[in-house]
Amino acid sequence: MQHFTQAEIRYIEDCYEDFLKEIRNKFDQERLARIEKAFRFANAAHDGIRRKSGEPYIIHPIAVAKIVAKDIGLGATSIVAAILHDVVEDTEYRLSDIENMFGKKVAHIVDGLTKLSGDIDTSQALTLKKMLMTLSEDVRVILIKIADRLHNMQTLESMPANKKLKIAGETLYLYVPLAYRLGLYNIKTELEELSFKYKQPEEYNQIMYLLHNQEEKRNYLVNEFIKPIKEKLAEEKFECEVTHRLKSSYSIWQKMQKKGVSFNEIYDILAIRIVIKPKPDISEKRQCFDVLSIVTDIYKPKPDRIRDWINLPKVNGYESLHVTVMGPQGKWVEVQIRTERMDEIASRGFASHHRYKDITTFEHELETWIERIRDQLKNPDSDAFEFLDDFKLNLVSADINVFTPKGDMLTMPQGSTVIDFAYEIHSDLGNKCIGAKINNKLVPVSHVLQNGDQIEVLTSKNQTPKLEWLKFTTSAKARAKIKDTFKLEKNQHIENGRILVEEAIQKAGVQLTWNNLKKLIAHYNLNNKEQLYSQVGMGFIELNNIEEVLVKKSESKLVKYWNITFGRRKEENHISEDGDKNPKNKIDRKKTFVLKENQDNVTFSMAKCCNPIPGDEVMGFLSSDDLVIIHKTECEVLAKYMLNQGEKIVSAEWTKFKKQSYLTRLLLEGFDRMGIVSQVTNIISNENNINMRSVQFDTNDGIFRGELFLYIHNTEDLNNLIAQLKKIKGIENVSRIKSLND
Repeated sequence: MQHFTQAEIRYIEDCYEDFLKEIRNKFDQERLARIEKAFRFANAAHDGIRRKSGEPYIIHPIAVAKIVAKDIGLGATSIVAAILHDVVEDTEYRLSDIENMFGKKVAHIVDGLTKLSGDIDTSQALTLKKMLMTLSEDVRVILIKIADRLHNMQTLESMPANKKLKIAGETLYLYVPLAYRLGLYNIKTELEELSFKYKQPEEYNQIMYLLHNQEEKRNYLVNEFIKPIKEKLAEEKFECEVTHRLKSSYSIWQKMQKKGVSFNEIYDILAIRIVIKPKPDISEKRQCFDVLSIVTDIYKPKPDRIRDWINLPKVNGYESLHVTVMGPQGKWVEVQIRTERMDEIASRGFASHHRYKDITTFEHELETWIERIRDQLKNPDSDAFEFLDDFKLNLVSADINVFTPKGDMLTMPQGSTVIDFAYEIHSDLGNKCIGAKINNKLVPVSHVLQNGDQIEVLTSKNQTPKLEWLKFTTSAKARAKIKDTFKLEKNQHIENGRILVEEAIQKAGVQLTWNNLKKLIAHYNLNNKEQLYSQVGMGFIELNNIEEVLVKKSESKLVKYWNITFGRRKEENHISEDGDKNPKNKIDRKKTFVLKENQDNVTFSMAKCCNPIPGDEVMGFLSSDDLVIIHKTECEVLAKYMLNQGEKIVSAEWTKFKKQSYLTRLLLEGFDRMGIVSQVTNIISNENNINMRSVQFDTNDGIFRGELFLYIHNTEDLNNLIAQLKKIKGIENVSRIKSLND
C-alpha cells in the first residue's frame, strides 16, 4: 500500500484544523481529547486509502463529522462515531477494537452504520433494516447516516454515470424522506437539489436558469414587499429578522409535474420569513399571532392558505405560522412567522429540541414513530423488500390529526382508513373491527379518515382479519399486523399462486421458463418469484392477458423460424434459475442501452407504472439478461429498484421512433363553448394524423374536463400537439397524465 505524500498529509491536517474551529468552543477538554483520539486512530487506519476522486479517504469522515456537529448539532459521542464510521467496513480493524478503545456506545453506533456483506441484490434493503434496528435504540445512527449520505452527494461528481444515477435515485427515495421526518429541513433540501441535479440535469439546469433570469425582478419585489412590514414591526417594538428564501428547484419541478403548469404559473416560488426574538414576558405563540395580524393588516390573506403549525406542530417538531398574502404587482407571496427557537428546530431538527429543553413532546412523537418501526422489525425473517415498501409508507405520507371518542388526539399518516386507526389503538381492536362511527355517521372499515375526525371503532367478537384489508390499509403498523395473522398461511398462498401462474403460462401457449417468470415479475413491479406466487395466491394479482407480456408482438417470420428451429433446446433447459447457459443477447450493463425501433435481437418493454414514450428521459431495469424494462427517470418504482437492485439499472437512450406509437393520456381543462370538441379532434386527427383510442369530455357549470387516449410516436410530436391545443380559445390547461389506469 502506498502511503500519502507530505503534501497530502498537510492537506489532511488542514481539513482537520478547519473542523476543530467549528467545535473547539462547544466542548470541554475531555471531549475534545476523545475526538482527537478518534481522528488519529481513523487517520492511521485509513492511511494510503483514497476515494474515487483520488483524495485521501480520511477527508470523508472529517467532513461527515463536521456536518454532524455543525448542521445537526450532535455531541461528542456522535462526532467520534462519525469519524470512525467507515473503519470497520474499510480496514482490518474489528468492532471489538472500536469498543475497547472508545466504549460500547460508540461501537454500537458504528455497528449500525456498517454495511452488511453478502448478496448484492438485497444488501441495501438488509442494511436499512439493520440500521433501523439500531435506530429503535439510538436515533443517532440514522442522523450520522444522513450526514454520510449528504457528503457523498456533495462529492458525487467523481463517480461513474451509472453510480451517480443509482445514488441520486436512492437518496430521493429514502434519505430525503428520512431527513424530513427527523426535522432536518436544510439537509433535506440540499439532498433534494443534489439528487435532482444528477438525476435530471436538463430540467435542473433549465429551472436554475429561469430562477437566475428573474433575480433582479424578484429582488425588487422583495424589497417593495418587506419595507412596510419592517416599518410596522419596528413601530410595534418587535425585534426580528425579515429575510426571503426561494423555493428549491426540485420543489418547483415537482409542482410543475403534479399541477401540469409552467414555471411562470407557480406563485409560491418566493417566501418571506420573519424570525422573532421573543420578549420574555409574553408567550411565543401570542407574539407570532400578533405578527400575523400585522402582516394581514398590510396585505390581504388568501383564506385557504393559512397554516397553523404552532398549535398543532408537525410530527417532526416543526412549528411556524404560514400565510399567503396578495403582495405588490398582484403577486401572491408566502410569509412564514416563527421565533428563533422554532427557526433553529426547523433547520436542525432533533438535536435542537435538547438545546431548548423542548424534548418531552417531540420525544413522544418520535417514540410513536419508532414504535411503528419496532412493530415491523419484530419478524427477523420478513422479506427485506416488503419491509422497505411498508417503511416508506411511514416516511412519505403527510400527517393528519384525529380524535378518539374521549377526545384524545392521535397523529396518523394521511390516507389512513378506519382499519389503520383501529390497529393504531390496539391489535385486538383492529382484528375485531367491522366499521366505525365518524362524527356519528356509520362508515365501513375502508373509509378514509379526514383531518379532525372523531372516530368510534365498532367491533364484533366473530370478526377476523381479512386479506383484502391490505388493499386499503396505508399505515405500516396495520399492514404488519394483518400480515402476521396470515403468516401461517403464507406457504399455502405461495403454492396456490405457483399453480395458477403455471396454468396461466401454459394457457398462453408459451413455455414455462425462468425467463418468462422474470418477465411477469418485472411486469407487476415485484422483486422475486415468491412474491409473484404469493400475490397471485392471495388474489391481489389477476393474470389477465399475460400473452401480451410473454409473447413478442413484432416477431418476424425469420426470427420466429430461428427460435422454433434452433432455440427449442435452450428454452427447455431455461427453467433453471441460473438463467441461460450461453445467453446470446446478454446486455452489457456498463454500456448505454440503445432503444431502436423494431428491435428484435434484444427485448425491451415500457413500464406500466410510468408509461414512458420515445423522447422521455429514461433508464432501464434488467429484468433478465436479455430483457430491459424502460422507466422514466423520475419513476417511483425505478427509485425503489435503484435502492434495492442498483446493479441492474442501465442508462438508456432513444433513437428515432417514427413508426411505432405508444398510448398516452392527456388531460384538457377549460371553459366550454360550442364547437370546442370538434376543434380539438380536428387538430389531433386531421392536422397531426394522430390516432385516438378514446375521447371523453364532461362539462359542469360551463367548465369542461376532457381526457384523451392517443397513440403518439414520441415526445416531440406530443409537445407539438400540446402547444397547438393550448392555442384553442377556452382551453386553460393541457397536461400529460402518467398513469393510463387511474
